[in-house]
Amino acid sequence: MYKDAIMDELRQIELDVVEGEKRLAELEASLIELKRLNEDTTKVQAELEVMRRNQLDSEQHRQRLLWLLHP
Repeated sequence: MYKDAIMDELRQIELDVVEGEKRLAELEASLIELKRLNEDTTKVQAELEVMRRNQLDSEQHRQRLLWLLHP
């Protein structure tokens, strides 16, 4: 049971990590485009910083789950 619950959580966090990577790529592309157009990048940069922290948290959580499965 314990292992099944970890596997379920791991599957979800894997999806979250992939979705986060996709969103980060989109934000980075937006930032590049705004810079190219000499537009204000403040909002996108702030959002990107938050997303990067969230992505790191998700990746660390994934590593903890993997460690629980394979200590």
